[in-house]
Amino acid sequence: MIPRPNYTEQLRSFIDKPLIKIVTGIRRSGKSTVLRLLKVDLQSSGIKDEQIISINFESFAYSEYTSASQLYDYICKKIVNPQKYYLLLDEIQEVAGWEKAINSFMVDFNVDIYLTGSNSHLLSSELATFLAGRYVEIPIYTLSYSEFLDFRQNSSAKENRDAGSFADYLRLGGFPIIHTADYDRDSAYKVVRDIYSSVILRDTVQRYNIRDVELLERVIRYTFDNIGNTFSGKSIADFIKSQQRKVDINTIYNYLHALEGAFVLWRVPRYDIKGREILKTQEKFFVSDVSLVYSTMGYRDRMISGILENIVFLELKRRGFQVYIGKLGNREIDFVAEKRGEKIYVQVAYKLDNPQTVDREFSPLLAIKDQYPKYVVTMDEFWKESVDGVQHLYITDFLTST
Repeated sequence: MIPRPNYTEQLRSFIDKPLIKIVTGIRRSGKSTVLRLLKVDLQSSGIKDEQIISINFESFAYSEYTSASQLYDYICKKIVNPQKYYLLLDEIQEVAGWEKAINSFMVDFNVDIYLTGSNSHLLSSELATFLAGRYVEIPIYTLSYSEFLDFRQNSSAKENRDAGSFADYLRLGGFPIIHTADYDRDSAYKVVRDIYSSVILRDTVQRYNIRDVELLERVIRYTFDNIGNTFSGKSIADFIKSQQRKVDINTIYNYLHALEGAFVLWRVPRYDIKGREILKTQEKFFVSDVSLVYSTMGYRDRMISGILENIVFLELKRRGFQVYIGKLGNREIDFVAEKRGEKIYVQVAYKLDNPQTVDREFSPLLAIKDQYPKYVVTMDEFWKESVDGVQHLYITDFLTST
């Protein structure tokens, strides 16, 4: 297993704390590996093997434990003395009524509980009802650029920190399985396509009882084709109607909600910087990994700006920021990111190849009169000039900065 210290350190800080630790993220983002790494940490700290109860509910070995009562009975048989036990339960949403069992474990036994799940709405709704105030969520993302470099260093496909390695990251995305072996692009996209199909079927269609899968696919293709653009559910409905297909706008919003729940899409609201309020229209949607776009729609050069925005957005989320699209009058700032009183502004562009583009990217940031850091992030390797405190960074410099 290749270490992912950003996540294991977060989990380590909550060991033996009276909170349920919930690891969430899209399928194949590395949740199960993080749990296995945690198990190694527990063993290294002196916890005995018999004190660690580890279950992956996607394994056939545990396929009989499909209800809360069956899970509870199984755990009861494993807990044979008063010492603390550590429950590592992977893909807990496969157990019907799981939240009742978890609540009972907290009441009846001396346990430290760690869960993973592949649907954010499942976790948030059930936990809010049964376990309010007693859990902490730790989101797992696909590999960051820095993690990608570490994976390549530890695998057969070693790379250096250069433009060539970023080109691979840009085109292959960050699903860990892709970077543990030397896949060519066609093979990598086939693997990602299979991940995508599993997510759509199990975490979207089945979870939300979606019947019109063809309409769902249209919604997905529209959002994928508009990465980096502001739009609304009405925009999608109008587009689909233009193709001579009837559609209800509430259905569109329900499908977007389901795709967010399955971690396929991230919704990013707009923020009025001057008025300091969240706006309810014209959001942006980003995908949980750019390889999902390529594997379903192919690679298109015209999408490069949106793809770069997507990569920067995910990096900001990994660093723990709340992320918004900034509005300042009639100007747009790609990202306003806030965290515990800290704030940064980020513009993302492909190239600063003419004066008009330079003005378009720098002028919105120059119009903001506070002292928080401001960045223009591009793929210009040699254009390093900063303007009146607004820093220009090559994208890999931004992605690997701390």
